[in-house]
Amino acid sequence: MAQYNYKAMDKAGKNKKGTIEAVNEEKAKEKLRSEGLIIQDLKEQSAGGFKINKKVKDKDLAVFCKQFVAILNAGVTIITALEMLSEQLDNKTLKGALQEAQAHVQKGGTLADAFKLNPKVFPPIMINMVAAGEMSGNLEVCFERLTTHFENANKLKSKVKGAMTYPIVILCVVIAVVVVLLIKVIPTFADMFEDMGTELPKATQMLVDLSKFLQTKGWVVILVVVALVFLFRWIGKTESGSLVYAKIGLKMPLFGNLTIKSAAATFARTLSTLMASGIPLIDAVEQVAKMMNNRIIRDGLLDARNQIAKGVPLSKPLRDMDIFPTMLPQMTKIGEETGNIEDMMDKVAEYYEMEVNAATDALTAMMEPMIIVLMAVVVGGIVIAIYSPMLSMYDAVDNY
Repeated sequence: MAQYNYKAMDKAGKNKKGTIEAVNEEKAKEKLRSEGLIIQDLKEQSAGGFKINKKVKDKDLAVFCKQFVAILNAGVTIITALEMLSEQLDNKTLKGALQEAQAHVQKGGTLADAFKLNPKVFPPIMINMVAAGEMSGNLEVCFERLTTHFENANKLKSKVKGAMTYPIVILCVVIAVVVVLLIKVIPTFADMFEDMGTELPKATQMLVDLSKFLQTKGWVVILVVVALVFLFRWIGKTESGSLVYAKIGLKMPLFGNLTIKSAAATFARTLSTLMASGIPLIDAVEQVAKMMNNRIIRDGLLDARNQIAKGVPLSKPLRDMDIFPTMLPQMTKIGEETGNIEDMMDKVAEYYEMEVNAATDALTAMMEPMIIVLMAVVVGGIVIAIYSPMLSMYDAVDNY
């Protein structure tokens, strides 16, 4: 439901103001009048610049599109379909955006314009395809394509995110284990070493000193970590910093290849979806470019868009970018020559989606033994450093 700000007067003549939820303005007025209020002013929040700033996951958008097209195919009107789905969906952000969209359509607006009210919720690809569907009269077909697009995008992102998250989680576990050993275990042995009165090996002494530092000045480490996190985030927002991060993302061992293949799959799938819905190539490339997280790829595609405007075929700037695998510009060129870019891009998307699956599986399989070795080296090194003075003492006793 839409949110309305109101000013009113009650039966006693006292002024009141507040917010009320209603399907539309008339319903809001009815609610206020039923409470015995005399309406002085009533404004919809969205009209005053209210926007939902929270994004919605591809998985939730896929569910919405699938349900929406099913309801439309059953002969239900758009307004009723939006009302039904806004009551059924669990995602509160999407629910609120659909209620705003329903109120806008009830006033005579188009569905695409209704979605534009909340650009954080409904991505440009969705708005453009709905607009094209309304113009061509094939709205159901557009939502079917959007369902496929968001389902594939969700699978791809989940796969890549899982591959990226796995080593980070394990690394955090290793750090946590080391910190617990340094704070809880090492102090016990440190007291024992002090009672022994013998000179400790350098590795053992370093562990003892580090343990004491964490116990007394652990907050310094926390401050440094927090400062570094904010510093790296700030650098990423600068012009030169974002470019450096983009280069690292493409060149990083193990992960760089996965980033490139994932971008190729996203590019091909999205371009195919947009063009199949009647979006011109130049606009489709621009929309795809804005979806890319890597700045180098995004800038390259925006440059490709400018070259297309000058009459250059898409395959040439794709090849000149020297980022994507050679198969992508080659298949694009074949699509341009045959006049069937959409189908070619669809095949390319399927191929690179399989490549991403294979790459993530290979990356996970490769990381597992590396992580085991890392944990063995770190934890084993700590254990050896702890027990080496004790072993030396036992040897000295035996020799004595």
